[in-house]
Amino acid sequence: MIDKLQQVEERFEKVNELLCLPETVSDQGKYASLMKELKNLTPLVETYREYKKALSDGEAAKEMLLDKPDKELKEMLELEIEECKQKVEDLSEQLKILLLPKDPNDDKNVIIEIRAGAGGEEAALFGNSLFRMYSMYSEGRGWKPEVLSINETGLGGIKEISFMITGEGAYSRFKFESGVHRVQRVPETESGGRIHTSTVTVAVLPEAEEVDIAIDPTDLQIDTFRSSGAGGQHVNKTESAIRITHLPTGTVVECQDERSQHKNRERAMKILRSRLLEAEREKQSAEIADERRSQVGTGDRSERIRTYNFPQGRVSDHRIGLTLYRIEAIMNGDLDEIIDALITADTADKLKVSEE
Repeated sequence: MIDKLQQVEERFEKVNELLCLPETVSDQGKYASLMKELKNLTPLVETYREYKKALSDGEAAKEMLLDKPDKELKEMLELEIEECKQKVEDLSEQLKILLLPKDPNDDKNVIIEIRAGAGGEEAALFGNSLFRMYSMYSEGRGWKPEVLSINETGLGGIKEISFMITGEGAYSRFKFESGVHRVQRVPETESGGRIHTSTVTVAVLPEAEEVDIAIDPTDLQIDTFRSSGAGGQHVNKTESAIRITHLPTGTVVECQDERSQHKNRERAMKILRSRLLEAEREKQSAEIADERRSQVGTGDRSERIRTYNFPQGRVSDHRIGLTLYRIEAIMNGDLDEIIDALITADTADKLKVSEE
């Protein structure tokens, strides 16, 4: 570990030197890339330097003890040695975590897809509730949610929605939301007061840049059609809606929310690119069982990951055995306690694997 940390510190110094060069300052792309690298290295280097200082302070105190000081100074030195020892142990654990391989997608924007599952209209209404929950959480962190594609029901539910959340680190916070979300509540249309169980599936995709995945234009079948949803006379009269089929995989993406055919095509390509990238990542994960996607649990979308029980006012995340009795706050976007617990569990699992 120490050899690795010394290499990181040397690279940190080198990056600082490069950032001061005139040719780096004049090259915006290179400068931005080095600044990003510096930002990623800084927490590790600062912790490593604290670790070295604690080691050094502890050794200095031990040397002073060899001079057989008076009782009062001896007690102070022994206390300092113990404090330094504890600090070294704590910083060593922090360094192990900081040295874990970073998910390359963590800093990216995220595309979230919500689809109503079992439960008909009640599932669609809960799909809308989840969209609202994620939007409120995003806005609370200063991130921007933007609807890419939506299929609504007449009663205010959402059969299917794709939306992007723009903000640094968005994927790192949302990536554990992928899976089946179950809701238990009494629908407004239920006169007998019976509790219904419905499900909604959530897919979480890091936004894919063009450099992440190459798409051959000849592999695409692009169709235009008239929008069938609400949106005014103009939308329904012109063939502004876009359907893109990726022929090699059979992946189909539709976008009909914008009046402009160009904008719909741009949005559809954004979704398609992210879906294809995610499919490629899942394929690699299946081939290399030990390098599973960065999901707590198996990451299998068919498994139930969380239950929202409204009569009991609780939310239970089944992957980590966490139950919270404050469903109203959670549905209003207060997700940090759940997300932090999932990240902690994921980090613990990675540490366990790295130490085996």
